[in-house]
Amino acid sequence: MVRELTHFIGGQHVAGASGNFGDVFDPNIGQVQARVPLASRSEVEAVIGNAAAAQPEWAAFNPQKRARVLMKFLTLVQDEMDSLAALLSSEHGKTIADAKGDIQRGLEVIEFATGIPHLLKGEYTESAGTGIDVYSMRQPLGVVAGITPFNFPAMIPLWKAGPALACGNAFVLKPSERDPSVPLRLAELFLKAGLPAGVFNVVNGDKEAVDTLLHDPRIKAVGFVGSTPIAQYIYETATANGKRAQCFGGAKNHAIVMPDADLDDVADQLIGAGYGSAGERCMAISVAVPVGEETADRLVAKLTERVHKLNIGRSDDPGADFGPLVGKDGVNRVNNYVQVGIDEGADLVVDGRGLTVEGSEDGYFVGATLFDKVTSDMRIYREEIFGPVLTVVRAKDYEEGLRLANEHEYGNGVAIFTRDGDTARDFAARVQVGMVGINVPIPVPIAYYTFGGWKRSGFGDLNQHGPDSIRFYTKTKTVTQRWPSGLKESNAFVIPTMD
Repeated sequence: MVRELTHFIGGQHVAGASGNFGDVFDPNIGQVQARVPLASRSEVEAVIGNAAAAQPEWAAFNPQKRARVLMKFLTLVQDEMDSLAALLSSEHGKTIADAKGDIQRGLEVIEFATGIPHLLKGEYTESAGTGIDVYSMRQPLGVVAGITPFNFPAMIPLWKAGPALACGNAFVLKPSERDPSVPLRLAELFLKAGLPAGVFNVVNGDKEAVDTLLHDPRIKAVGFVGSTPIAQYIYETATANGKRAQCFGGAKNHAIVMPDADLDDVADQLIGAGYGSAGERCMAISVAVPVGEETADRLVAKLTERVHKLNIGRSDDPGADFGPLVGKDGVNRVNNYVQVGIDEGADLVVDGRGLTVEGSEDGYFVGATLFDKVTSDMRIYREEIFGPVLTVVRAKDYEEGLRLANEHEYGNGVAIFTRDGDTARDFAARVQVGMVGINVPIPVPIAYYTFGGWKRSGFGDLNQHGPDSIRFYTKTKTVTQRWPSGLKESNAFVIPTMD
């Protein structure tokens, strides 16, 4: 039976009124399991109005009361971890264990945001001038929006919403129409935790909904994660309309493998970082850069052995290392890139095309693919594939490996594997990438640091979660005060100075 999904507006489920719907597939079997309404401009405008009406009440909550709502939300989500993970897995295709990780990494940012009474503290200077005190305070922007991707349907919405709500804003979420059920359930749990109705809304939609959010003056800030062309479009459109924007795009994450590295450990790490979640991660390692021919030969042999042992199966199979891609278009994209790599002259070591899973022959499965002897002019190196494809680019020395990472147009994440501290320190200082791992293949910062890429992986001055998120979702007000009682002299025509 095909489920009919809704929006979540003003604390209740609301049926779509536009008459337009999108299909939500079960990627394990390639069949439609739900229909999601795609909101019209007028529907989105009504959602924004609802949020604007609800925001002042929420902003009036003192920070400790807002933190308590988030604490209650944490408990509610943790109590439903198994059911939420199963729901997420059924729409996205990532394994249950991976789905739980998706949710948990989102909850870690909620945990960070519960410290909002401390994070919102301003500055105070007594006697900045004669009888004059100066202090600052952070206040909410009003209504803000998050436009989030299919590959992390719990984590990214929570990364956006947690700090925004903690700061006293109302939040409008436009999740991916591919897997919207978990965001809708999270909205229910926010309401149950004590968030006033209308402060957190979920509106499903396509470009019409997005453009409405970008142009409506009541939306004060927009956060986005997705492909680079769309990230750039959203950033430019939002800022042209006077909004703050933090937009994160594509990636081509390198792992530099030095000759002194433990290659067995490196191979194990790269298998997880390259093929986990079927490669549908912006922080996936998609380029291994072994330094020296001997290092490359040994690493490729170890990777090949491990790739052949991977178990690709249904997302609800506890023995599966990874499951299907989210859609048929993803299968076609990956298969096309594999053929491009062959045509360009790369050495196809393991071909993952044509994989079928017994009992799920119509599912969106692609096996793990491994290319060797890839060069920097090839499309499979330059472009983001977003699938289970790992490419090996051989570097003659450390400087060439560093240069590959620095010269690529993307600058999201990077890693180096080495036993030498001096090399690692030099790499961390010189590499032109936003997030760096040293013997860590997926360097996603913990919640109280900030997450964000450089170059064409990120648009905007402030990153996700950590201290940057508080700055992004608040505006600073500075107060200069003087109490004239008891002053014997005054000159109202002179700007206060520090004399």
